[in-house]
Amino acid sequence: MNSNRSSSASKHNRRSFLKAQAIIALGTCTAGIGISEANASSPKPENSGAANAQLANYQKCLGGPFPKLGPVKPKVREIIQKDGYRIESLTYEAQADDWIPALLLVPDKVTKENPAPGIAVWHQHNGEYHLGKIEPAGLAGNPMHHTGLALVREGYVVLCPDALCFEERQDPTQKLKDGSYERFEFLKEVVRGRSMAWRNVLEMKRAIDVLCSREEVIASKLGCYGHSMGSTHSWLVGPLEPRLKCIVGNCCLPTYDAIEEEHILHCFPNFVPGWKQFGDTPEIAALIAPRVLHLNFGEKDSGSPIGWVRKGVQRISETYKKLGVPQNFTYFIEPDKGHVLSEAMWEKVKVCFKENLGKG
Repeated sequence: MNSNRSSSASKHNRRSFLKAQAIIALGTCTAGIGISEANASSPKPENSGAANAQLANYQKCLGGPFPKLGPVKPKVREIIQKDGYRIESLTYEAQADDWIPALLLVPDKVTKENPAPGIAVWHQHNGEYHLGKIEPAGLAGNPMHHTGLALVREGYVVLCPDALCFEERQDPTQKLKDGSYERFEFLKEVVRGRSMAWRNVLEMKRAIDVLCSREEVIASKLGCYGHSMGSTHSWLVGPLEPRLKCIVGNCCLPTYDAIEEEHILHCFPNFVPGWKQFGDTPEIAALIAPRVLHLNFGEKDSGSPIGWVRKGVQRISETYKKLGVPQNFTYFIEPDKGHVLSEAMWEKVKVCFKENLGKG
């Protein structure tokens, strides 16, 4: 995987998307039986006291408790055999009659008798609504971000779902396109008193249900990874998904302070209504403690200005230190790099998964 490739087209698409937003208003595995009401409404954090209160504040700001849901009902649509692994094209139910398309990558050597750790990969945004799961699965897009493919070659079982508004989850009526449909879905959640992040987190928890339902997956060894919006998704879901043992994000921790100071336009999942009274985005990420969290950054990434990033990761570090597990939070800032997944960054990702999930 050539992780130093960042095409000018990709940069142009990202700039075009950000410009376009200027006109937009602001545990125990369930093994396929769905999220229990207890789990969904009040996740059981591993901390107590102030941390519990902060986690409750986070759930409330997102939009309140998640609904009680039934089985994910995974359905395999197609199986594609590749060299050393297979891809299962499948769908599963998020909420009633809301089906999420995904690609599951399974190494040939991994079976029910020889299971492997599972990793969910959340794709990037980049204003490329035609791309979703197929980019990390290695079927399209920038080879830099064929990370699901790279992980299955490392021996992990990998699930790559479509996020809302991307690839197969664009407007089914075809009335709205790209960012207009994303704005529509964001505002639809707002009038229900929720955020798009609430919807995203619920759907990511369902993805973990799917991994847990697979006999080839070691349910006690689950992780997730994402770049850009996918990184945001990683630290958004981490606090409310205790089944994730290891959370890794690449190039995205835009603090609200930085966003307001620098007038940065970010995609909707970054914004959790009312959270500023309790903290900033690093305080959300810190709720993952004491579980493992690793974050990569490019020193010259304008989407996550490095001065605010440095302050943010120090606050996360303090939380881990207070819990007596400073080693469970790590970060890497690469000099002279922007919004990319470099070879050095990818090496950090691989090492983190290997040390905390084991070799696939």
